[in-house]
Amino acid sequence: MLQIKDTLVSLDLAERFFCCDLDKCLGECCIEGDAGAPVTNEEVKMLKKILPVVEPYITPRAKQVISDSGVAYVDEEGDLVTSIVDGKDCVFTCFEKNGTCLCAIEKAYREGKIKDFRKPASCHLYPVRLTKYPSFTAVNYHRWKICRAAEVLGRKNEIRLYEFLKEPLTAYFGKEWYDELALACQTYLEEYNE
Repeated sequence: MLQIKDTLVSLDLAERFFCCDLDKCLGECCIEGDAGAPVTNEEVKMLKKILPVVEPYITPRAKQVISDSGVAYVDEEGDLVTSIVDGKDCVFTCFEKNGTCLCAIEKAYREGKIKDFRKPASCHLYPVRLTKYPSFTAVNYHRWKICRAAEVLGRKNEIRLYEFLKEPLTAYFGKEWYDELALACQTYLEEYNE
């Protein structure tokens, strides 16, 4: 573990290679699993606020789920998560003609239709998951078989997980935190490879 300010960071962020490969996985992380993406109460407020902008991108079935149940719910483990369609697809999933799944929120953001919210932090940070404790936050790599292609592409391009997630980690924790993480990872890797 690496201690960066009030976080404990898994060594996986330094050791593992990772680079999303949408051509291979087709965005499966948006439609697989038994619950939606973890969200905060503040993010739920934002999801409600941007819903009119995002609605044109989502499926009719997703619109119905949101109309019936809202943008989020509390799952079986007691976590607040985005609502899902038919037990698996996030309601904010949109589909490209080639079958690739994308986040409708991020699509609207990239098109300049949303300025202040890219997508929930848990999605932006994925495959990293945060667990908050009273005195620190754990930063861990969530390994999932559907991301195997990302591990292969990351190794091929020599992109470490912390490097791949530079933008979202910086957005969430700040530049100073990320710079400290990058230095700690580089130092660890130099010592590890000796």
